[in-house]
Amino acid sequence: MSIPTPPAPLAPKRRRGHLRVAAILDAAETVFAEKGYDAATMTEIAARSKTAIGSLYRFFPNKEVLAQAFLSDYVEKVLENLNGIAAHAEGMTPRQLAEALVAYRIALKEHRRVASVLVEAGGDMSGMRGDLSAFLRTKLSAILRSALPHLDEARAAEMARLIQHVLKLVSETSPDEKAVAADVTDLLEFYFTKR
Repeated sequence: MSIPTPPAPLAPKRRRGHLRVAAILDAAETVFAEKGYDAATMTEIAARSKTAIGSLYRFFPNKEVLAQAFLSDYVEKVLENLNGIAAHAEGMTPRQLAEALVAYRIALKEHRRVASVLVEAGGDMSGMRGDLSAFLRTKLSAILRSALPHLDEARAAEMARLIQHVLKLVSETSPDEKAVAADVTDLLEFYFTKR
C-alpha cells in the first residue's frame, strides 16, 4: 500500500519525547474528532496536549504532517489487530472468527472515525481511502482462507468485500451498540458456517 508522504515528522529519541508525541497524537485525535480537519488548529492541539507550540512544530512541522502521522499510527493499529487474528485464524471456529473481527472493529472504533474524518478532508490524504480499503480486503481475504481453507482465492476476496461492509455496522453510532455487535457477530458466524 502506498501512502503519500508529506515532510516527515521528527522522530523522538528519548522516552520523554515518545511520551510527548503520544500526547500530541491523542490531543490531535480529540480535536480532529470534535472540529474536523479544517477547523482544527495546531494551537489548540498544543494546548490540549500541554505542549509548547514550538515543541509541537518541532515534531510536526504542519497540520498535514500531524494528520498523516495519526493515519500512519491508525494503520499500524489496524495491522497489529489483524495480524493478531491472522496468527490464530487457522484454528478458529466460525464463531471465534466472527467474535475476533467484531472485537477488532470495536477496539478501533474511535480511531477509525477520526481516520475517516482526515481522509475525507482531502489533499494528499484522500488517496488513502481506496488504498487502505483494498489493503484491508486483501488482509481479510487471507484471514478467511486460513480459517476456512475450503475457500478459493476469488471467493475469499468476495467475502472479504462483504465483511468490510458488514463490519461498518459496528462502527456506526447506535443506542444499543452491544446489541448491534452481537447481531453482527451472529450474522458473520452464520455466513462463515454456510460458506
